[in-house]
Amino acid sequence: MMWPRLKLLHELLAEDGAIFVSIDDNEAHRLRDLMDEIFGEQNFIAQIIWQKKYSPQPDAKGLSELHEYIVVYAKHEEQWQPNLLPRSEIAIARYKNQDNDPRGVWKVGDLTTKTKAEGHSYQIVSPSGKKHYPTGRQWGPSETTFKKLLADNRIWFGLDGNNVPSLKQFLTEVQAGTVPTTLWLRTLVGDNQEAVRQLTDMDIVFDSPKPIGLIEHILKVCPKPDAIVLDSFAGSGTTAHAVIALNKKDGGNRKFILVEMEDYADKLTAERVRRVIKGYKFEGTQREELMRVPITLTALKNANELLEKANSFDLLDKYRFDRIAKSVEDGALVVTGEKKITEKVEGLGGSFTFCTLGEEMSMDRLLAGDKLPSFDALAKYVFYTATGRTLADVPKQKADGDGFIGETEFYRVHLYYKPEKKWLASNDAALTEQLVEKMLATNKEKKRLLVFAAAKFMSQKELTRLGVEFCQLPYAIHRILGD
Repeated sequence: MMWPRLKLLHELLAEDGAIFVSIDDNEAHRLRDLMDEIFGEQNFIAQIIWQKKYSPQPDAKGLSELHEYIVVYAKHEEQWQPNLLPRSEIAIARYKNQDNDPRGVWKVGDLTTKTKAEGHSYQIVSPSGKKHYPTGRQWGPSETTFKKLLADNRIWFGLDGNNVPSLKQFLTEVQAGTVPTTLWLRTLVGDNQEAVRQLTDMDIVFDSPKPIGLIEHILKVCPKPDAIVLDSFAGSGTTAHAVIALNKKDGGNRKFILVEMEDYADKLTAERVRRVIKGYKFEGTQREELMRVPITLTALKNANELLEKANSFDLLDKYRFDRIAKSVEDGALVVTGEKKITEKVEGLGGSFTFCTLGEEMSMDRLLAGDKLPSFDALAKYVFYTATGRTLADVPKQKADGDGFIGETEFYRVHLYYKPEKKWLASNDAALTEQLVEKMLATNKEKKRLLVFAAAKFMSQKELTRLGVEFCQLPYAIHRILGD
């Protein structure tokens, strides 16, 4: 089931694009084999661990699974580069300015290295007069480079000038963000329980949905804010929800294409997207997570700054919510905005088009069985093959008239056809001068005519002079069936 779909997705994928596939332990190893074959093992990017649950299952056989995988491949590994992610509040809090350096906040970095190089084992004397040697290691910079760093106030010996020398690393000089990792905890991207709650708030029921935060995080990792995002197993429509929500947050212009084969595609998948865009009725407390910071030893050392950041939401967002709640959940400090809703949750805006695919438009498909294709079926097929556009409605007049079926800004398209073997084998099925005159009489805008018929009694030279292009039906279809 998966091989042909992955093959098609590989063809559809942009040259600088990437594919993210959610899978569990049962099939992860088989998926990797398929992906290596189709995408090429050199284009493997990562196998991400996503914590989808928090609590163990009491009825689990053996070990209770709390995670799934997200397998990532690029179309061309050298053309796909993930975004750097914004630094966390904790990471930023590590930068201080203990000496009021005009270049801004900084943190200390190790000045030593284990790499051996000549000229890197020299003595450093601190401002207090203490002598320092790189015991078991070497200094990273050469002695000449060290003197330049020292003169530029980039070496730190501690407040008392007695510490082992360290390199000052300024926040303004490091890369803009952090490299994405392969471990995505529920505190970062959400879990199944949160996904169910998100749908419940919208009065939608679906088994095993994905949380919005998971797809948003994937979109943040991907480099293009105007990407086209294809979800070929759309399910509850989380991908569309995430695209719309993230565009709202960061001003992106991402677009989504969802594909769903099940019968709930309109009443569930598309309906969720409609509610996200237009808003929906809801009675209860709507919650929006504003901040989540894991409580680590570093966080505790910077507790004052962390609490100050958490308390800042009381002023910055109080107008949006009835209450700003602070709590400790799963080892993280969480700030949540709460608002009582009694009528309607406001929509996020945007638009989408819902389309239902009809029968496959190919002559082989139309001729399957023992019956000729209907006029409507063949009309839609020839119109699509001639113009590349879909014919939604076929005019009621058939070959009894002039066979007009539709037009574009350049062409009027005619199909002269009846699903009757005897008629198709007769001269009545051929394009004649009288029939062309009838078609031209209705061509008020003097567009070029495309005429599909089984045969013609006029030369193409004459038809070209009249602005008519004859297109013989793909097969002498009355003969395909044995006549």
